[in-house]
Amino acid sequence: MTNPLFYAKILLFGEYGIIEDSQGLTLPYSFYKGTLKFSDNQSDFEKKSNESLQKYSDYLANLELSKDFKIDVEAFKKDIEKGLFFDSNIPQGYGVGSSGALVAAIFEKYSFKKYNPSTISKTQLKDLKKVFGELESYFHGKSSGIDPLICYMNLPILIENRESVDKVSIPKEEAGKGAIFLIDSGSIGETGPMVQIFFEKLKNEGFRKTLKEEFIKYNNACIDTFLNKEMTPFFKNLKNLSKWAYVHFKPMIPNNLYNAWKKGLDTNAYYLKLCGSGGGGYILGFAPDYAKADKMLEGFNKEVIYRF
Repeated sequence: MTNPLFYAKILLFGEYGIIEDSQGLTLPYSFYKGTLKFSDNQSDFEKKSNESLQKYSDYLANLELSKDFKIDVEAFKKDIEKGLFFDSNIPQGYGVGSSGALVAAIFEKYSFKKYNPSTISKTQLKDLKKVFGELESYFHGKSSGIDPLICYMNLPILIENRESVDKVSIPKEEAGKGAIFLIDSGSIGETGPMVQIFFEKLKNEGFRKTLKEEFIKYNNACIDTFLNKEMTPFFKNLKNLSKWAYVHFKPMIPNNLYNAWKKGLDTNAYYLKLCGSGGGGYILGFAPDYAKADKMLEGFNKEVIYRF
């Protein structure tokens, strides 16, 4: 039996804001994926992955999980001895959830109790998010659990606030002129230092005020208008969001994209925003006319993820 594939995720809206209770909208992204596999003839990649699973299994052995979400660590350890590794093309440091997919894959295979994502209730989602937070905290300090949850569910998820998440349907793609796309900054973004900068900024009352009164307002309005397919107010709010980030999230914007970010705001041809914590990795772009934006962003590697 082949193990299921777990896709990467894209946080379309809500980066940093969700720390302060804004809404968020996330989508699975099937271009990048990972799955658990066995191997006898271990390459360096497989060996390294197997060793890191070994270390992770020691962490899991000491974790106290509630009985509905317990993991069969013994079976996991036995499989690691047989050459288990995580085969993945999900890049690390790109804001697309590499550790999330791994955690989701392990939970799916080794949890004693099995869940079906399509029938999971809202309460179970909340509990699952908490459990995934504990499982993922091994990889980067304190995890909210949202990344593994999205990878596990493989469905769009609306983050309503810090506590509550729900399944959501996004407007069907159309072969229109508009597009949401990823731009590769060409460098890796370290989540830790970026989040640190954000927490430093939060100590400033003025920043907290503008985050609440402007960023969260525009961010939530973008989610609302996007889900309702109201593209005119969507782009209006998106411009405000992009402009706000250009001013207040400057350290998180990769240097080589700073001018392109401004050009989008000046010409209204496209708007850029952070994808995850920034600093490198991918940046998200939105364009009412992608062909025009594509020309203006010549020289950058881009990937369309949604057409409208």
